[in-house]
Amino acid sequence: MISFSLLSALSIFYFTMFVTPGPNNAMLTTSGMKFGFIKTLPHLIGIPLGHILQIGLTCMGMGTIFLKFPEIQFYMKILCFSYLLFLGWKMIGSFNLVEKDSGRPLKFYEASLFQFINPKAWSIAITVASGFFPTEENLIVGILFVTLTAALICFPTICLWAIFGNGLRTFITNNKTKKIIEYLLAITLVLTGIFILIK
Repeated sequence: MISFSLLSALSIFYFTMFVTPGPNNAMLTTSGMKFGFIKTLPHLIGIPLGHILQIGLTCMGMGTIFLKFPEIQFYMKILCFSYLLFLGWKMIGSFNLVEKDSGRPLKFYEASLFQFINPKAWSIAITVASGFFPTEENLIVGILFVTLTAALICFPTICLWAIFGNGLRTFITNNKTKKIIEYLLAITLVLTGIFILIK
């Protein structure tokens, strides 16, 4: 049964998971810094769209696949690590690409699809399906409850990271600063990938 206490617990869980560092937030900070907040909006919209689809599918039973075949999660971690490694490599020299208009932020469908190889997103979906899903409710009502709550909390929460990245743009004034920030962001993405791989 959906109650205020369940809504409160779910909201706190979502906020904690969405606001803490992870692949999505590292990428949003990078995108906000390179392209600005407005151009990062498709990325920001894509994350909740992909994530609510992921949560809905998990609540409908897809999560049981990961419980039966835990090795799938291992391969997903490798995919996520590889993608973050690729992004880290692409980060070097990326500020110059922005100036030449050859760089671009993620499109909303790319950000949505990324959720399906993001281990943190899967852990959120599986936890919600197993610990917060109102089992006494109709399946559709229960799915709407957990997905709409996710969408309402996810978007404003992850916006903070893009705004933070956008705010850092004012400090990027010369090529030396650009290079330092490029390497720092690349290292952050790689470290995030390593953390996911060994977790």
